[in-house]
Amino acid sequence: MLDSSQLEKLRYPIGIFDSTQPITAADIQKFVQEIEALPALMRRAVSDLTDEQLNTPYRPGGWTVRQVVHHVADSHINSYVRFKLALTEDFPTIKPYEEHLWAELPDAKNEPVEVSLNLLEALHQRWVVLLKSFSAEEWKRGYLHPESGKTALIQALGLYAWHGRHHLAHITSLRASKNW
Repeated sequence: MLDSSQLEKLRYPIGIFDSTQPITAADIQKFVQEIEALPALMRRAVSDLTDEQLNTPYRPGGWTVRQVVHHVADSHINSYVRFKLALTEDFPTIKPYEEHLWAELPDAKNEPVEVSLNLLEALHQRWVVLLKSFSAEEWKRGYLHPESGKTALIQALGLYAWHGRHHLAHITSLRASKNW
């Protein structure tokens, strides 16, 4: 049985996102590069896993590797749409979604990960083109999340760069612990 600190390390292998840190121009460049690199890193992380391994939870009570891959695609689709809404509307109120319920739907539990890996490649290609086009003023634009309040795009960029690394670490940490 794992203690609470061990479970917390499995849940947040790279730590919790810190939204209070100021984001510099160098951070923006780094975060965009991380978003650009994520699809290839995710593909590499799952490329030789068996169905049994893909159906293994990354922690007790956690999602399976398969669900994690599909969740990243679902989450990043939502983020991409939020970025586009924020660029075309004045702090629009976005619709949250129940990610834990999405992860239980048949497409997230049963579909081959290749489907979401292909989706991530295409989505991130478009997203990065958009991100690289931003002016300094556009990074100040944002959206209103009904639960967490106003989010500037510069903060959302940091969050989603972290989000990709966070879930990638779920997979790579599991692989390391299982010696896969």
